[in-house]
Parts: sequence; structure tokens; C-alpha cells
Amino acid sequence: MRLSRSGVFVLLTLAVFLTTNCNYYDRVMSRKNLVDGSLAYKERKFDEAEDLFKRAAARDPDGSTVEGKTAQLFLARTLHSRYIGNRSDKSIAEAAIAEYQKSLDLDKNDQSSYKAIASLYENLQRTDDWQQWVTARANNTSIEPQFRAEALTSLAARQNTCANEVSDTEATKKTVQRDGKDVFQFVKPASDEEFQKLRQCVARGTELINQAVALEPDAVKNAGSLNVESLSDVQLKDNTDLIKAFESARSYKASLTLQAMRLAEMEGRTADRDRLKQEADKARAEFVALSDVGKALQAKTEERVAVKKEEANANTANANRN
Repeated sequence: MRLSRSGVFVLLTLAVFLTTNCNYYDRVMSRKNLVDGSLAYKERKFDEAEDLFKRAAARDPDGSTVEGKTAQLFLARTLHSRYIGNRSDKSIAEAAIAEYQKSLDLDKNDQSSYKAIASLYENLQRTDDWQQWVTARANNTSIEPQFRAEALTSLAARQNTCANEVSDTEATKKTVQRDGKDVFQFVKPASDEEFQKLRQCVARGTELINQAVALEPDAVKNAGSLNVESLSDVQLKDNTDLIKAFESARSYKASLTLQAMRLAEMEGRTADRDRLKQEADKARAEFVALSDVGKALQAKTEERVAVKKEEANANTANANRN
């Protein structure tokens, strides 16, 4: 939830005359409120920050300017931080959700606001609201595919947990000898209700994760051919963000295929068990390959940040000597 003061200055100097809906004086005052509010936020003076961001947001309630959009998002984050500091006051969480929703109304691809609302629903233990919220995001075909994939993966992850709670127990996971090696053998739980729960969770989870993986763009499918050295800083970030979404999807694809393999073994479907084991191994390898690309992108990003920091320190030292 940190607000970078330098980031605020960058945002607020982007487009001074992009719109005419708010006069110049109001925009200047909004920028001042935003910078002062950012400083107050950094110092954890959340009440003061909230007041300043509210003033800026009130000058442009439609979010037609950079200042208005920024104020709306910063107000939501401030309320969120206030709730984290005082979880007994759920009304603050509700207010944060409302303000994040306004930010999303201004930019449907605002992934940070979407995730913040999902997190608040979890903190409030509003499971049904979380489910509806994430499902709506997963079904929203007007947003970027990777954002739909993240929502679908979140839903699939819960189904994977549901399946694992049944399949990974002392009663269902036995150690046996096979081809001279200790391996796990999966047997049906004693309760038919638990077994049906496993079947349903595997089926639903597999359906969801297949939808997520199907959204992979060519940039992800061909990520292994990326020339990391040649990418600009912006391209590094964009590729990193894109790969993260589908890296998680591939990981859960492997996990849910393993759950399907366990189910097949419990039902005595040996051929299906062996086929699913091969599919799980393949899915795991595809996840690792994409993860390696993500690590290479992150390493290059960190390397460039370190170089820039060294250059800045050297420039400061030179200036001080002069």
C-alpha cells in the first residue's frame, strides 16, 4: 500500500492540459493536495492524507483528469491502510471497497483496485461476496485476457485446495512398494460425501484452469525466445507482469491434473491414472520453463535498478566534491 512520492510527481506532470472539464487553478490545487497527501500517507498520518485526497477527488468526481483519477485511487488506498491498522472497524473497509469500485469504474483494467477489493472481502470473511466478485472478473470479456486469467486461476486455486483436503490425508494417501520403490497410492475416502466432494472440486477446478490457460497470448507461449538483454525497462515490466499471471495458471494446471490422477487411481482407472501422470509432468515442465523466463526478467530488472542506483550515488558524490 505504499505511495511513492516521486511516483506522484510523475503522475501529476503527465498531462496538464489534456481536459477542459476542470480549470487550471483547481488542477494546481489538486496536485498540491496529492503531493501533501502522499507525504502525510508516507508518515502514516492517514486521517490527514484521507482529507487531502478527498479534496482532490471532489474537484474532479468524474475522474476526467490525471489528478482526479490519482486522487480517487489514493483515497481508496488510504482507507484500506486505515482498516489494516484497525480491523475492528469494518465500516472503514466498506468505505475502501466503495472507493476502489469508483477507481475501477474509471479504469476497468485497474488490477490493483480489483485485487484490493478481493483482499478486503477475504479479510472481512465475506466468502460469497469474494466468489461473486472474482467470478464477475473472470467472466468480464472487456478486460485484458491476463486479468481474466488471474481471476480464473484464483477460482481454480480454491477448487484445488478443496480437492487436496480430501485426497491428501492419512486415510487416502498410502505408501506402497511399486517397481521396488516407495510410492503413494491413493484410495477412496470412507465417506462417499467426501468422495463426491473430491470429484466435484476436481471437475470444476479443471474446467476453470483450462479456461485460464486457454487465454495465453503468443507472447507467453513464445516467452522462451525472449531476448531479455534487448528489452527496454518498460518492456521488462510488461513482460514480467504478463508472465506472472500465466505462470500461476500453469502451476495450478499441473496441480489439478495431479488431483485428477489421484481421483482416477481411487476409481481404479489405471490407464487414465498413467495418462494423467504424464500430463501432469508435462504441465509441470511447462510451468518451470515459464517460471525460468520470469526469473530472468526479474534478475535483469534488479540489475538495471542497481546500476542506476550506483550511477545516482556517483553523480551525488561528484556533485558534493564540486
